[in-house]
Amino acid sequence: MNKLTVEDLISLEKYARERADFRTRVLAHKRNRQLAVGPNCTWLFEDRLTIQYQVQEMLRAERIFEPDGIAEELSAYNPLIPDGRNWKVTFLLEFPDPVERQKNLEILKGIEDRCWVRVQAHEPVYAVADEDLERENETKTSAVHFLRFELTDDMAASLRNGAALAAGIDHAAYRHSVEPVGDATRAALLADLD
Repeated sequence: MNKLTVEDLISLEKYARERADFRTRVLAHKRNRQLAVGPNCTWLFEDRLTIQYQVQEMLRAERIFEPDGIAEELSAYNPLIPDGRNWKVTFLLEFPDPVERQKNLEILKGIEDRCWVRVQAHEPVYAVADEDLERENETKTSAVHFLRFELTDDMAASLRNGAALAAGIDHAAYRHSVEPVGDATRAALLADLD
């Protein structure tokens, strides 16, 4: 997929006028790109539109309009756009209670390395996690991670030919899977592949 450029972005003034409609469109788009993996984990499969929304929201929230600031945001977010042979995921661990969250982030240390996708008749592909910076420390993991799943040409071809897709986590303290991934999500992810 093509990376975002300054020309793809909407000025702050115009975005203020169009934000409600754009947000509605993006939220509808995200519905088929979200996957609940167990009761406390959500994967959001990013693409060019979801990242454009994130950039626009950051520019709006931070009131960034200078070229250097815009370039910095694009540099930070463009790596989250898949390149046609992979999926990029924002991984969220969700525990509403702060005490429970802290306890579970300690227990789930390393969970980001135990996330997988599997195309029917192929071996699982484990995520490459947090390429931008380390998000866990000696005692706990983070509630947010960024994952990349690299698929082979054969896996992409199998998906195009109707193979089922599964996804899951096999951490010792959190074993959940989605088998198979639903048709709408599978179709949205297939569109990300060249």
